[in-house]
Amino acid sequence: MLTTIWIAAAVLFACTAARRALCRPGRRETVHWGGRVRLTALWNGGGAFGLPVGRGTLAALSALALAAVLRCRKRAPAAAGLILGGGLSNLWERLRHGRVYDYLRFPKAPGPLGRYVYNLADLVLFLGAAGLLLGRRRR
Repeated sequence: MLTTIWIAAAVLFACTAARRALCRPGRRETVHWGGRVRLTALWNGGGAFGLPVGRGTLAALSALALAAVLRCRKRAPAAAGLILGGGLSNLWERLRHGRVYDYLRFPKAPGPLGRYVYNLADLVLFLGAAGLLLGRRRR
């Protein structure tokens, strides 16, 4: 349990620090690593990939999902910590601001993934979910 809590706290801190560093008025889009990464400011009031989901519904679904992840923590404590930290970061932003600040875009990603804008919490959530799935698959 301690591993899960430490990882979740570290992720929550990193996501908050990244948002504070990047969320500035008048910030311009910047391109990095040969055009593979763009830092683009976008406040996302919808759900994942801009899905039109109400604020209360999204917060309730997020809280339920995070509770479900807590049950998986014994099987994959690091993956659960990543999911909890990323999920709590997005949930806190959504409750505090009513939207989530997204800033990472990968224009050279395959298919439609290059059109969307993400944040660090989204990437960590993805890594945690992959870790849970791979951990389960190995058993």
